[in-house]
Parts: sequence; C-alpha cells; structure tokens
Amino acid sequence: MKILVCGGAGYIGSNMTAMLAAEGFEPIVFDNLSTGHSSAVGSAEFIEGDLADYELLVKTLDKYKIESVMHFAAFIEAGESVRSPLKFYHNNVSNTQNLLSAMESCGVNKFVFSSTAAVYGIPEKLPITEDSPKQPINPYGETKLAVERMCHHQSRAGKLRYATLRYFNACGAGANGALGEDHRPESHLIPLIIKAAMGKNSQVHIYGTDYPTPDGTCIRDYIHIEDLCRAHLLALEKLNQKNELIYNLGNGQGYSVKEVIDTVKKVSAKDFKVAESERRPGDPPVLTSDATKAGAELGWKPQYTELEKIITTAWQWHNEHPDGYPD
Repeated sequence: MKILVCGGAGYIGSNMTAMLAAEGFEPIVFDNLSTGHSSAVGSAEFIEGDLADYELLVKTLDKYKIESVMHFAAFIEAGESVRSPLKFYHNNVSNTQNLLSAMESCGVNKFVFSSTAAVYGIPEKLPITEDSPKQPINPYGETKLAVERMCHHQSRAGKLRYATLRYFNACGAGANGALGEDHRPESHLIPLIIKAAMGKNSQVHIYGTDYPTPDGTCIRDYIHIEDLCRAHLLALEKLNQKNELIYNLGNGQGYSVKEVIDTVKKVSAKDFKVAESERRPGDPPVLTSDATKAGAELGWKPQYTELEKIITTAWQWHNEHPDGYPD
C-alpha cells in the first residue's frame, strides 16, 4: 500500500515513515520543512510541498497512486496558538480542508488523523475517555477538534473513512534510537530536561509545586513514539471494517514533573539545576488517558510502559545527536 505521510519529516511523521517502510508499506513523505528535518526522512520518497498547494497535492496523489493518507503536518504549540490563532487556523484547519478536498478529487478515502488530548481541555474527571466532554482551552485544541468534526461530516457524506487518534504526551526515540525529538525551539519536557543533563540548558524549570498531586507537580501521561506509531498501523487496518474510528493513545498512567526529572538524572547519571517557578495559566494538575478502547478494538498494547525505558531511548538519541539533526 502506498501511503502519503503529510508532515513525514517531523518527529512523529518520521518515526511513522520508518515503521511503515519496515512493515512493507511504501511511504511517500510530503512536508514543507517548516519544522521538519529532511535528514529524518531516510530513504523514503520525499516531496517538499505545502498543504496549501492544492495542485501539488492532486499531482502527488495521482502520480504515486496513493491509497491512504496519514496527517502529521499541524502546528502543535499551544502557547503559540494563543498568540497567533489565525496562523493555527490557517495551517491546521484550512490546509487540512485543502488536503481532504484533494483526496476527494483523486478518489482517496482512507485518512488517519493526528489529533490530541488538547480537545478535552481541563477534564471533569479522570482518566479521560473518548466520550469525555470536548472543551478545548486554546486555539490549538480548537483547531484539532474542528478537523475531527470536518472528517465526521465528510464520512457521513460517504466520502471518507477516517481514524482520529488523540495523543497524550508523545516521547522517546524510535527506530532503535535513530529518530528523536528536535523541535526548534524545544518546548517538550523530556528533551528539555535531557538538554539540562547534557549541559546545553543551564537549568530545568518546574512551573508550580503546589498542585493537589503527591509531590505537588503536574502529572502527565507519556507514550513512547513507537507505541504511538503502532496504533496508526492498527487503525489503518481497522478502516477496512469501519468508516469512523476515534481512540485515545496513552499509557493510562501518569508521571509527575519531579518524577521525570529524577528519572532523567538516574538514566544520565548527571545532576543539574532545577528552578521552581509559579504555575502557568491553564495547566491542569493531572492529565491521564483511558486507552482501553484502542486495546479492545485494535488489539493495541503499549510496549514501553516504564518511564525509565522511554527516557533511555531519548537519552540515547540526544547523545548521538547533540546538536539535533544536521539540517
């Protein structure tokens, strides 16, 4: 099967591309390299292009006889979405509508969408299930929810078979530690702590130590990148049986900021400065997933359930790529 991987030069997209190739699929990467890295694409066919370019999308879908599309090409920084909402609506919503229109024109009807736990906002109860209220608290979550609804209506019209996968905190390095996180600037907790352990950051900030959690710091659900990608393959297969799929993807257990810091110190055998700061607005004390639906319907079961094992893969990648990807 030939699969168009939109955003395939990014963190999740590149890992997905590598797994697709390893499993005998033929991934074709489509990426504008605004945040991705060409050196992360590997040997897959690569088209440098933007999802706003309808003609290039149609040309690509036709030329490569694409059968399914996976979409990882969204902007993801929640804080930036508050500062620049129109930027997020343009890329995350308008460009996705453009992609779906090109797919419809070319008769491609299988779509796996990278969504987010941000569609839930601040949860009323934990763990979060797929039926929990959708109440995003920032434009990032709103744009992802808008695309979910767009896919739903396109499916109801008989023109799309889609899977929405709501990620919690993707982390770690995949492909035997060869493909890791290299966001510029970096905002994700685990790589930020690792950079401190490597001496590249002067310190780690903890934003809030007075939350109603065992150690006073926020708790989050971390899922290894390979477990995440494996769920996409299973969802793609399931689309042969159902038109609409919606799943949470998380480990179902949470780790606090202090636990993550302590685990990085253990894995790295390094010490570093930790600074305590005030809470950030909108940070819920705890976010954990109920991913039993994905397990029951897809047969999906995370293999990286221990935080130490997850961080070990990330530590390996960052040490082998101290300055990130060469491009």
